[in-house]
Amino acid sequence: MLNDLITFGLTALAGYFAIANPLSATPIFIALTTGDSPEIRRTIARNAVLTALAVVVTFSVAGKLIFETFGITMAALRIAGGILVSIVGYQMLQGRSSSVQVPSQVSGDIPPADILRAQLSVAISPLGMPMIAGPGTIATAVGFSANPGFLYTIVSITAFAAIASITYLMFMQAPRIVRFLGETNLTVVTRLMGLIVATIGVEMVLTGVGDAARDFIQSVQMVPLARP
Repeated sequence: MLNDLITFGLTALAGYFAIANPLSATPIFIALTTGDSPEIRRTIARNAVLTALAVVVTFSVAGKLIFETFGITMAALRIAGGILVSIVGYQMLQGRSSSVQVPSQVSGDIPPADILRAQLSVAISPLGMPMIAGPGTIATAVGFSANPGFLYTIVSITAFAAIASITYLMFMQAPRIVRFLGETNLTVVTRLMGLIVATIGVEMVLTGVGDAARDFIQSVQMVPLARP
């Protein structure tokens, strides 16, 4: 039993790391928090990983029930998440502040309440979801929780918590990365990450459309044909 749990835990850890991919999320975090104060960056990093962890815990415990109650399919979730990510990526590519980014040029150490809320909103979307806890991560969490025994669900959540901790630590290294790159190179990286984010969004949409088409074809094939 213990050996099975250890093997399952290592599998879950590797699976979550490959899908959540803290390495790819860190440059996006840098691009979305450029110009923010260290306190705000720390708050965004903490809220982002906590949001992702909350999403994984929720879907690990009650994922199937949520999908069945609201009639949500993984295909629809991938399409919706892909559209959101594509919009953010496109606006990053254009060098404009999107609805999830705000100007950092504000007077004083403490920005106005509305600007502060807008700055912190990137922690929920797109960083927490769908960048860290995206459709793939949610599907993985639901799949891991399908193992018999609630203990496997706890191990799965613990594995993702470890990945969330790694992600937070990498986010905290963002200032060093920014100083290393410099302002000019950071602008180039921001545009490049915008292209990558938009590409990720398009890929999510295409995957969702493909899954929806596959499900539709399977449902049609299951319909009994009328006898002549």
